[in-house]
Amino acid sequence: MRPRPVRRLAALLALAGASTTLAACGLGAGATPTDTRLTITQDFGTKVLDERDDPQSRGADTVMRLLQRNAKVQTRYGGGFVQSIDGVAGGTRDGRPVDWFFYVNGVLSQEGATSYEVKEGDHVWWDHHDWGLTNDVPAVVGTYPEPFVHGVEGKRLPVRVECVELESTTCDAVRDRLVSLGIVVGKGGLQRSLAAETIRVIVGRYEQIRADKTVRQLEQGPKVSGVYARPAADGRSIAVLDPRGRTTRTLGPGAGLVAAVRVDDAPPVWVLTGTDDTGLRAATSALDPATLARKFAYASGGGAPDGGLGLPEVPTTAAPATP
Repeated sequence: MRPRPVRRLAALLALAGASTTLAACGLGAGATPTDTRLTITQDFGTKVLDERDDPQSRGADTVMRLLQRNAKVQTRYGGGFVQSIDGVAGGTRDGRPVDWFFYVNGVLSQEGATSYEVKEGDHVWWDHHDWGLTNDVPAVVGTYPEPFVHGVEGKRLPVRVECVELESTTCDAVRDRLVSLGIVVGKGGLQRSLAAETIRVIVGRYEQIRADKTVRQLEQGPKVSGVYARPAADGRSIAVLDPRGRTTRTLGPGAGLVAAVRVDDAPPVWVLTGTDDTGLRAATSALDPATLARKFAYASGGGAPDGGLGLPEVPTTAAPATP
């Protein structure tokens, strides 16, 4: 597994050169690649700073160039790190480290922002958040229908829906939802090993699917899974966590969870699960762009607020960061 500090460096790496503030207009406008999107948020997607379906771009832009054309960016350490975007800076807040991280099609990049070339249709998401518990959140669900439509690191991958009960309505519903996006989707039982070139979508009650070792990472919390929720081993409850890893509420019967996990450099594995059949139906119903937008992970039912809950559960007030 790639060391976590390297992943954080890859997520934050920006322009080489002296610290500088760059305005979007200084780089010149260009033609926008079809369907390319840029999202800039704070606190795990809970505060939207900017969101553009048609950002200024040129066809050969890197992630950093795309950001510079559309926001004011300041770098530090010889240009090696993004220090601030539109005045929101990395540093510390309430004694906790906060910084900028970027995802392309829901996957934390293994490359720096200056070397990752934006492909047509990519959804680039920058988020400024607390990384005191873990700096390694390798995959998120908040850019759905990515990565299913445009893939991972510029490569569109096969998709396989895996279910314990292959003929269940929830398994069919998930497959049909993905097929409606124009994706060729396979369906089968739980695989015993990671598929190096396939995006897996695992569907089932948690007690059914925890035999899968990738799914079982969820029980070990964000430091291992990158997901701010911890299902109980018996599958009857799901603990909702805040950015510090503290339990804010425990969801019971009827709770559903949508999350993405990633092992090493393999494609992300999406998990749609629940404490029972009602919770599983809630999770599969959440497979919707509007519902999952800007969510690192998502929980609903079982005591969650009406309309569901983005994970981690972030306090409603947050002080500015100190550089």
